[in-house]
Amino acid sequence: MELLKKAGLGAELQKVLDSKKIRAGQGKMRNKRYTMRRGPLVIYKEDNGISRAFRAIPGVDLACVSRMNLLQLAPGGTFGRLIVWTEPAFKELQALFGSFKAGSEQKKGYHLMRSMMTNADLGRIINSDEVQSAVNPAKEGPKRATLKRNPLKNRNVMAKLNPGSLQRRKLRELQQTTGTKERAAVLKAKRATAEKAKAHHKGAKEFYSKMMAAYEEKPAAADAEED
Repeated sequence: MELLKKAGLGAELQKVLDSKKIRAGQGKMRNKRYTMRRGPLVIYKEDNGISRAFRAIPGVDLACVSRMNLLQLAPGGTFGRLIVWTEPAFKELQALFGSFKAGSEQKKGYHLMRSMMTNADLGRIINSDEVQSAVNPAKEGPKRATLKRNPLKNRNVMAKLNPGSLQRRKLRELQQTTGTKERAAVLKAKRATAEKAKAHHKGAKEFYSKMMAAYEEKPAAADAEED
C-alpha cells in the first residue's frame, strides 16, 4: 500500500473502494454478492513474493509479462487501464515482441504488426479529388411506395377524401355536449317528435275505441224478454 501511494495511486485505490456495491439480480445467490471497479494492474517478470504482497488489496490484479491476458489489459473491451510495470517486465517486452526493426527473440517468426495505411483519415481520403474523379456518380435511391392508410381508421386520410368529415364530427361532439346550442336544438327536435307521436297514439286509441264500440251487442227490449 505504501508503494502504491508513493507512486500516486492513492486516489485510484480509494475510487475502487467507493465503487463497492451490492450486485443487482440473482447473482447475489451465486457467491457474487458485491461488484467493484477494476484498479491498477501490476505486471511482473518473476514473482518473488509479489503476488502474496498485492493479493489482499481490493481492485489490484497481477499478471506475468509472459502470460498477459487481454481481459485484464482491457476489461470489458475498454482500453486504457492503469498498468504498473516492474523494470524487468518492461525490459522483457523487447525480447518477447521485438520491434519494427527486428523480430522477437523468444517467439519464432513473430513480428510486430505494421499499419498498412499512412493516413487513417477515411473521410479525407474519400472526399479527395483523386478518389472522387474515379468513382461513379451518386445514384438516386429507389422510390418507395407510400403506405396506403385506411380512411375508416385514419381521420386525416378521411378528411382528404371527404372534406366535411371533420366538421360533421365536431358537430356530433357539440350535439352530445350539454350547454351548447347544438345540444338544445337536438333536444327541441326530440321533444317535438315525441309530442307528435303522443298525439298520433292518442288519436289511434280513440279510433280503436270507437271501432270496437260498434261491435258491442245492445241489450234486447224488456217486452221481448217477457214474451
